[in-house]
Amino acid sequence: MEHLKRLYCSWKGEEPFSVERLPGAGSNRVYYRLWAADGTSVVGVVGTSRDENDAFIYLSGHFSRCGLPVPQVMAVSSDRLRYLQTDLGSRSLFDALSGGRGRGGRYSAEEKELLKRTMAALPAIQVCGADGLDFSRCYPQAAMDMTSVFFDLNYFKYCFLKAAGTDFHELRLEESFRELAHDLVSASDDTFLYRDFQARNVMLNGEGHPFFIDFQGGRRGPLEYDVASFLWQASAHYSAELREELTEVYLTSLRKYRRVDEAQFRERLRRFVLFRLLQVLGTYGFRGYFERKEHFLNSISPAICNLREVLAAGGCPYPYLHSVLTELTELPRFAGESATVPDVGGTERRALKTCMADEQTPAGVSCETSCDGKKPLVVRVFSFSYKKGIPEDSSGNGGGYVFDCRSTHNPGRYAPYKSLTGLDEPVIRFLEQDGEILLFLDSVYRLADAHVERYLRRGFTDLMFSFGCTGGQHRSVYAAQHLAEHLNGKFGIEVRVCHREQGISFSLPPQDSRR
Repeated sequence: MEHLKRLYCSWKGEEPFSVERLPGAGSNRVYYRLWAADGTSVVGVVGTSRDENDAFIYLSGHFSRCGLPVPQVMAVSSDRLRYLQTDLGSRSLFDALSGGRGRGGRYSAEEKELLKRTMAALPAIQVCGADGLDFSRCYPQAAMDMTSVFFDLNYFKYCFLKAAGTDFHELRLEESFRELAHDLVSASDDTFLYRDFQARNVMLNGEGHPFFIDFQGGRRGPLEYDVASFLWQASAHYSAELREELTEVYLTSLRKYRRVDEAQFRERLRRFVLFRLLQVLGTYGFRGYFERKEHFLNSISPAICNLREVLAAGGCPYPYLHSVLTELTELPRFAGESATVPDVGGTERRALKTCMADEQTPAGVSCETSCDGKKPLVVRVFSFSYKKGIPEDSSGNGGGYVFDCRSTHNPGRYAPYKSLTGLDEPVIRFLEQDGEILLFLDSVYRLADAHVERYLRRGFTDLMFSFGCTGGQHRSVYAAQHLAEHLNGKFGIEVRVCHREQGISFSLPPQDSRR
């Protein structure tokens, strides 16, 4: 926060009059609104990845020069971890559509008009935004390719399909994935793929016109991806008629910029709808089944309903994949309104909580400093390299937990990942599709949850977790980051993160308790 205030002061020439933290999103980025005394405001962004920030800053500048409706970046810190951008207000398209979602997808005329404006504006950023764009500056890669498609498909396989208990033949499924991946990347489109095009990433100005945000993960790729992404959002409950209407609005707008083979577009769109559903189910599986986050668990059943519709409409032309997905949608746990949670490590979780139920004071913690009840619990999480030693404990309580990540598969052994860290998407995908890190963290979460619960009940004020690997760059960074987010999200406590070898330190502020 202090670094952000100094950046504001350097840009504005005066201290901010007031600062407020904005509601969190799904990424590691933290947003603040900084007010001047005259009532004007800007948004301050604190990120954890310089490469991700650099991509956003470059794309924002390029799109602004193209006259596209995006926020402009006004100032960037010297370490490139913080920047100031245009304040587009607080009303997102997602907020504006809350009434329609609450009515089960029965959107009003005003809500439909906002959707049409958004779909009509999309081709400009896809086509005009690609003109003169240096795709090599995109993050984390320049273009959608077979490798990135397989990352997502394997994410679905390991984090959802296996977790849901579906039986399948590994080699036959891989062959279906290969056919689907080939079909998805077969067309070479020199257009910008937004990648995270959703209602939460569209802001509305006072007149209801859309502005686009959070496009830093974009790259060269096919047009159909973003259309599928937006129109088949699991929680939107768009009817088939409304999807068709919005697709027509999009195609009409797209024809202003290029010739359109509508039959080819629609055929490819069907495959991207299938792909996007598998992508989101992979995310819901990991965030819901493994991390036990309620929002993602509640999103599974609507996504399964969408998948049923796609299968019924012939949207999966790959016979073996079709049979596996059909079996998945027929599982009893998906028959009701909400998804039943598989017991991923549940037995061990219950046993661990029983073991933690004693009244022993944790080693290295004195009652005089921890039981006064006057200070909240603060958790510190480190990543480090064993070559440079285990982080010192500044609290004087003995150092807490130290976890060795070196037993898991190391992406640093492979050239494409050597310059990246555990905060970068390609490394994240590598680790999660391999699966070893997920099992490792599942055990860590069980231990950490029980310990934090105990510390909160006893009034202790300090707890430390450290994750080490060979270089302190990939596995330990990933594990530390995910534990920090997990504890902050579940317990609402302050978590201070230090990726020591990367020179990155920040705090996840306390929130309302979500236990």
